[in-house]
Amino acid sequence: MYHYVLPHTLKFSFSAGTSRGVYTERQVWYVFLSEEELHEDLCRSIISDPRILTDLQVGVGEIAPLFDLSCDYCSNFLEVIEVCCKKFLAEGNTTCLSDYPSVRFGLEIALRSLQAHDGLTFNDSPFTKGEAGIPINGLVWMGDKETMRRRMQSKLEAGFDCVKLKIGALHIDEELELLRELRQFASAKDLQIRVDANGAFDKSNVLKVLHELAKLDIHSIEQPIRQGNWEEMSDLCKSAPLPIALDEELIGINDEKRKMDLLREISPSYIVLKPTLHGGFEGTKAWIQKAKDLNIGYWITSALESNIGLNAIAQFTSELNTGDFAQGLGTGQLFVENIPHTGLMIEGNKLFRRI
Repeated sequence: MYHYVLPHTLKFSFSAGTSRGVYTERQVWYVFLSEEELHEDLCRSIISDPRILTDLQVGVGEIAPLFDLSCDYCSNFLEVIEVCCKKFLAEGNTTCLSDYPSVRFGLEIALRSLQAHDGLTFNDSPFTKGEAGIPINGLVWMGDKETMRRRMQSKLEAGFDCVKLKIGALHIDEELELLRELRQFASAKDLQIRVDANGAFDKSNVLKVLHELAKLDIHSIEQPIRQGNWEEMSDLCKSAPLPIALDEELIGINDEKRKMDLLREISPSYIVLKPTLHGGFEGTKAWIQKAKDLNIGYWITSALESNIGLNAIAQFTSELNTGDFAQGLGTGQLFVENIPHTGLMIEGNKLFRRI
């Protein structure tokens, strides 16, 4: 089997802020698999219009690490990808790439794509067939106060009944004011509000913040403090007045025993799973099973992939029977020129796939 790796830069349609910084562009690598030799022109043609995969024996996947988060990203990442691809081709499976979660995921997608009749359809779920949508949250990125207010209003007008705000970059009083405005729009029965701190707080102020959030019937807070201190996070989960979801805390925990150790020690209410960061389909399934064993909830989110990765994540999510619980899959509209013709579209508060 042959492979080809094509770097690609995605441009954001606006500055997407978090407490860690602001995204304006995004580097990804598309990986192609085929029984025939591949060349750059063909690979670029596929990215321009993936519908041509119907007439080709080629699979395409997306390797999309986050440079400030992924455990496998480094300055010579293209070389890492090439080494991983050769190892995968030699061993015939992706299990050997557990320490390289984003590469593993990209190759898992490429394999599914190669086996699919059209390169893009990986199962026959109601979502994949265009018969049902996946409920998603409306994501409000960080910005100045007025920008965030406008973004909140646009999500409500679009019909989202679950809105998630990035917090931790503005002064907490300003963020609480925005959240109070959002809560005044509807009660927790009709509008679920989630917040994502991306580790912005510390033990000197986090409990005070959590108590203020709890007054607003916030559904949950993701990663209130920085990852890496299991004891402190465990204490926080025990004393917090609202549910805590782990996100960054899971990154780099690739050993199966360590996964269970983390969940048992911290005992969060939820875990937030990004296949790109957590070992692809197989790594994510392992987290889900362990969470279920410990009665811990979960939801799936994308990690700023283009439509190639998002298409795969959405179809994977559709296999999990997540019901009406909103997932974090509304990121496809972030980019100026996303990959076209994958069928993904947002209607109201749901993600659909209509080919």
